[in-house]
Amino acid sequence: MYVNKLQRFAENLILKNVIQPGNLALMENDFELKGNWNTKHFEKAQPIVLELGCGKGEYSVGLSQKYPQKNFIGIDIKGARMWVGAKQAEALNLNNVAFLRTRIDFIEQAFAKDEVDEIWITFPDPQPQKTRERKRLTHLRFLERYRNLLKKGGIVHLKTDSRLLYDFTLEVIKENKLELIVHTPDLYKEDFSKNQFFSDAASIKTHYEGIFTAKGFSINYIVFKIH
Repeated sequence: MYVNKLQRFAENLILKNVIQPGNLALMENDFELKGNWNTKHFEKAQPIVLELGCGKGEYSVGLSQKYPQKNFIGIDIKGARMWVGAKQAEALNLNNVAFLRTRIDFIEQAFAKDEVDEIWITFPDPQPQKTRERKRLTHLRFLERYRNLLKKGGIVHLKTDSRLLYDFTLEVIKENKLELIVHTPDLYKEDFSKNQFFSDAASIKTHYEGIFTAKGFSINYIVFKIH
């Protein structure tokens, strides 16, 4: 049954797995769950994994099914899209996944230092214009934000169909002497049996990713550490 945006927004207000701070546009003050996600929201205290720009939450839901020993939080500002993943998680009775509606710019107001174990950035807007470089989610100004949340040794995954963003991210890693773990410009041509990272990244395919690969586009993938 078709559910319009207004209906989705209304339902998000009562879904237990959707968290919406009072001021979505600007989180000037620290959010009440900052530093308390494992004690005040999730049923079990487990490693926390974020999916930034989660869209419909396909990765957050998929990862939460694959790794019940971890807690997942999908973050996006698009509430109507997020509703899809939230409803799916509810239907599957998944207690280790939540959705936070806010902008990535204010992520430090939502999570405390060393509260996050891992970050996934899945098919973000590559912001192809040179003038919008600073808006890319792997630009150094965002990586510094992630550094404040990630535990030492925490890793960041980037999965994208944009070769521009892939090359840009590799350059950022090199210039800032970050630790590059693995990378590939064509994920689905890799031998999954020889690399757990490639296997995990390929195990979940979003709707749009399926369209990209069906058209012959390659999927780029990078894993790195910020600390």
